Amino acid sequence: MLAHSRNCDMPLYSPSFLEGRKDVVTVTPWLAPVVWEGTFDKDLLDTIYKPKNITVAMTVFAVGKYVQFLKDFLESAESYFMLGYRVHYYVFTDQPEAVPMVTLGSDRRLTKVKIPGSNRWQEITLGRMERIENFIETQLINQADYIFCLDVDTKFYGHWGAETLSRTVAAVHFGFFTRSRDAFTYERRPESQAYIPYGEGDYYYGGAMIAGLVEEVYKVTKTCRMWLEIDKVNSIEAVWQEESHLNKYFLYNKPTKLLSPEYLWHGTYHTDVVKIVRFTQVWKDVSKVRPN
Repeated sequence: MLAHSRNCDMPLYSPSFLEGRKDVVTVTPWLAPVVWEGTFDKDLLDTIYKPKNITVAMTVFAVGKYVQFLKDFLESAESYFMLGYRVHYYVFTDQPEAVPMVTLGSDRRLTKVKIPGSNRWQEITLGRMERIENFIETQLINQADYIFCLDVDTKFYGHWGAETLSRTVAAVHFGFFTRSRDAFTYERRPESQAYIPYGEGDYYYGGAMIAGLVEEVYKVTKTCRMWLEIDKVNSIEAVWQEESHLNKYFLYNKPTKLLSPEYLWHGTYHTDVVKIVRFTQVWKDVSKVRPN
């Protein structure tokens, strides 16, 4: 495991002195790039990645009333996500018959994966790591190069391409990119496997996205699944379920690329720093979509 950084108590809007953007942090203390508008050349990246003939898998869970978000999610993905690349969507759902018909581009496919529903939304969240782990192990390991695991109650609004590819990719949570680490809502109880004490940590990563090489995401999901099982045996549930465990994993296994809040925003408004919104969580009345 990589040692965690003890001097990374910096918000993402701190000045940096790399070419392209001087108003934001564009590289981490462990030298991983942070992707913002103005820090990459889309055409140059396409000349590098398109000849590799890669396949990008995407998993999305649409259980219970969350199936209502699928149409906007898939249609917007077809407008902005990895255009020009081979993409295979895998929709995990308890209602395969409710998956909407969406016109897909060439070299893009959709597969429905039947899973059981639940009367508790936390159980759906907690079970995603295990389902993705098993799916990679049994089906994806030799069928895709990269994988993006995204939340369904989201929508694409702008270009999302090869600039997001790397071994392990984490998205900086929109709610914490201007705050210091002691304000992060890490799991603070030592009894949990997700525990991160005050004074430690790098950034706060959103659980709405896990991505990277298929074999690397397999390691992420397997480790988090094991930690979740230990917590369950000990009758403790991390404060933000799988997101808490994901933050613990990336503390000791640094992601090789960070996506700025452009790639995990809330709403469609811009700020002086976030000049473009590429992917955003959508507003919902949770009392009407969550089973408990």
